[in-house]
Amino acid sequence: MRPSFRPLLSLSLLALLLVGCAGGPAPVTGPAESLSGPMVGPRWNLLLVGTSDRLDLPTTPHFEVAPDGRVSGHDGCNRFSGTVELGPNNRIEFGELAATRMACPHMDQSAQVTAMLDTAYRYLIDHDRLVFFGPDQRVLGGFRRDD
Repeated sequence: MRPSFRPLLSLSLLALLLVGCAGGPAPVTGPAESLSGPMVGPRWNLLLVGTSDRLDLPTTPHFEVAPDGRVSGHDGCNRFSGTVELGPNNRIEFGELAATRMACPHMDQSAQVTAMLDTAYRYLIDHDRLVFFGPDQRVLGGFRRDD
């Protein structure tokens, strides 16, 4: 009686296929999903830093979030740009923030704006108001949608 190599060959091919699937880079599935929601699109103008501090700056700090996850704005002294990620439970993370380096008399106040964005952990939108919270749930500041 001749031994059958068919089961052995099938098992060998299956093992090679599984090994081939286990390694290597993940397949490219196309462009990343775009951001959507009430934060994306409109310009947001600064109202307060913390719960009550109004800044006295010649230019109103503001920012805009684009559907591709880019953020751009002005901190009252310098223009900035970077990225933003929006997650479940109103999670937010600004990243790669870069700013021009213009000197102005209110640099300490404008630095508070970029520090707020760097520290933002969660957000809440109520009508035309946007509030950022830190990781400790402390209010970092608020913005108003520019209509």
